[in-house]
Order: sequence, then C-alpha cells, then structure tokens
Amino acid sequence: MTDPSLFPSDVVRAVPEGQVVYGMQLPIQSQSTLYVAEWEKRAGPDELGRIAQVADDAGFFYLGVCDHTAIPARLADAMGTTWYDTTATLGWLAARTTRTHLLSHVLVLAQRHPLRAAKELSTLDLLSGGRLIVGVGAGHVPEEYEMLTGDFAQRGRHTDEAVSALARAFTAEFPDLPGPRFPASGMGIAPRPVRQPRPPIWIGGSSPAAIRRTAAFGDGWLPQGTRRRDLPEQIGRLRALREELRGGAPLDIGTIVEPIHLSALRSGWDLPSYVLQGGAEEIAGSLRELVAMGVNHLQVRFMARSAEEFCEQTAAFGAEVGPLLTG
Repeated sequence: MTDPSLFPSDVVRAVPEGQVVYGMQLPIQSQSTLYVAEWEKRAGPDELGRIAQVADDAGFFYLGVCDHTAIPARLADAMGTTWYDTTATLGWLAARTTRTHLLSHVLVLAQRHPLRAAKELSTLDLLSGGRLIVGVGAGHVPEEYEMLTGDFAQRGRHTDEAVSALARAFTAEFPDLPGPRFPASGMGIAPRPVRQPRPPIWIGGSSPAAIRRTAAFGDGWLPQGTRRRDLPEQIGRLRALREELRGGAPLDIGTIVEPIHLSALRSGWDLPSYVLQGGAEEIAGSLRELVAMGVNHLQVRFMARSAEEFCEQTAAFGAEVGPLLTG
C-alpha cells in the first residue's frame, strides 16, 4: 500500500520540455559478465575518463555509474565483483566533464542513512555545478541488502521511505524524516545542493512495484530490462498510476536501447542480430520509434572492441544521430 504522506511535495524535471535526450551507463565502472566486453577488463581510469570526456563533448545528457557494495560468491560468476563506488566515481567525473549530468544508475538508497546519502549527493551537486540526477532502486541481491540494511523482504517499503527522506533532506537544512527508521529530526546538513528546489530523483526498475514507486515518488523513470515490445503497456500503466496518485504530474520517461553499432565506421564484424546497426538515419529511425511511445530520454550503449572504438562510436552518435533526435 502506497503511503501518500511520503510523497515529495514537488516534481523536478531534468529533461527540458519538448526535448529528447540521450545518455549512457559508462563502461568499465561495472563489469558484470552479462555485458562486459573483453577490452573493459583491461581498462581503468584513463580509458574511463577519456570516454566520459568524449561523451561530454558529444552532447550526452547524462553519464551513469552503477551501485553495488559487495557481491556474494554465489553470484560472482554472473555479476563479477568489479563495481566502482557510485558517489566517488561521479565526483571524479564531475572534475573531468563540464556539461553532462551525473546519474547514479541506480543507487540502492535504502542501504544508506538518508542524511548520509543527502550529504554525499548534495556535495556532488555543489561540486558539479548542479549536474546531479539521483537514480534510485530497491536492490536485488539479498545477501548484500541483509548485510547493510536487513529485512530484504521489506526493501520496497524501505525504499519508499528513503526516497521521501532524501527529498526532504534536499529541500530543508533541518528535515523531518519519515518513519521510525530515521529518528533524526533537528539534525542539520550542509552544503545544500545547487539545483533548486532539489536534484531530480529517477526511480529504476520495471517490476509492478517499481512502476508504482515511480508514479508515486519519482521525477523520472529508468526501466530495467523492459523489452521494446512491452514498453507501451508499461508506460500506459505508469501514466495511469501517475494520474491516480499524483494527479498526472509530469514525468521524465526513459528506456535502455538495444546495443548500437554505427557500422559505417568499421567493417568486418559479424554482430548479433539484436544489435542496432547501420548508418545514422537508420539508427535514428529506430530510436524515434521509442520516442513515439512516450520516451524522452534514451540510454545507449555501443558495441566496440576497444576503448578507442567506443570513443569513435560515442563521438559519431553525438554528431550524426543526436541531431536527428533532438531536431
């Protein structure tokens, strides 16, 4: 049951009205065996920084960094154990970029006290000149959640309370925090975020609970694992719930695009059929189909065999595909 008393009192849009933007979850910083490329395993800060700077120059709206603290041994073969710290990495990226937003993709917020999270994130927003977007998820690894928070079965309720508490901590120096888990009234935190009234909060996940959480608490949606053919139904459900719970307040809606390869740059690579490949017009046409479904921010990832090729793909996308979307 969603508690209306927890809803944030405001909605903060990140995407400018009427625009379509694109961003990426950076490679290298998370190395799940489900998607990591061989070259990423040998890469490090130099390659990560170079890719971020190319994306910044190419007009990418955001750069995302994942969040896991510890991976249990039973999941290490699938998830790997290399996951850069989210806040530290975004802070480092803030000094290497000038325009792109910095997105936690997604922060398991309930694993942190909201005042601690607000302190770290407000500092990041200040140091980046107001470029923070907070992506939040409920978490999916029981051992990690139990170690840091406890009661994995209650992670949905914990996340609702944590999002509400974070929004309050962003907007008030001495916030009243909701729920018995956060007895911290009268505690002040600074620095304050640059973005007013607060940084945007996007909710990650595609489960029914995540969609309801987005409708109730989010400024935006970051689906995880939603197939293209299922997107219209999920967006319809999200909008209906948004009308019911928040009176139809505006919402930034995203999706994760299939892997992309601008094939005009390189040849001789036999790519899987699920990869979007071709020239700029062909790629843009496929992405416009997603926009027609109601999406206004697209997360892209490129198929590449090296950091150099990834940078080539990133720069070409910004120069050739991006204008066909935003125009």
